[in-house]
Amino acid sequence: MSSRFSIWVVLLLAGVGFAGVQAADVSQQQADAFSKKMAIVKQQGISGVRGQSAGPRRTPFTEAELNSWFAYRSSDVMPMGVSEPRVTLVGNGKVNAAATVDLEVIAKQRSSGRALDPWSYLGGRLPVTLTGVLRTENGMGRFDLEKAAVSGVPVPTSVLADIVSYYSKTADDPEGVRLNDNFRLPSQIKQIEMGAGQAVIIQ
Repeated sequence: MSSRFSIWVVLLLAGVGFAGVQAADVSQQQADAFSKKMAIVKQQGISGVRGQSAGPRRTPFTEAELNSWFAYRSSDVMPMGVSEPRVTLVGNGKVNAAATVDLEVIAKQRSSGRALDPWSYLGGRLPVTLTGVLRTENGMGRFDLEKAAVSGVPVPTSVLADIVSYYSKTADDPEGVRLNDNFRLPSQIKQIEMGAGQAVIIQ
């Protein structure tokens, strides 16, 4: 699983109202299963799609497998300052998740010092949650953000946009990911069907 693709997973499969992942729901075996499936997705993206007669390639994964991968395998590819990501796949494209995020550096950069500027009150390592809908079709995706909160307190979507932009910056993409913008799916993925507790990657 490439670091770039894993970052997309972290940033796009996220939302508010997370009920909590119990220890029994995550395991090393499920983390290994998710890693193997993502390796298959990546390899299929390199080797190209099958002929039309063979039909699309479908790779299913579960919410528990994804959260197990976060718990056991994501430390090497997670952006520094982001930890404990957890995801709930609600269904019909809607996703819920939470993560602990270091907001100190962003707050120093973004704060205007004005009393009504939310960044004037944010800093340190805090739980960040959001809710939204992931829409994918014909190799393109879009994440429509609905809500965002820091330590349970609702914040403007601009605050979350700053967080996502900061932690998704790369040498090739210095501005990072912009929320609510269309993006191309990696590895020749055509669509991701998001069900309750599970999803299917279609190539």
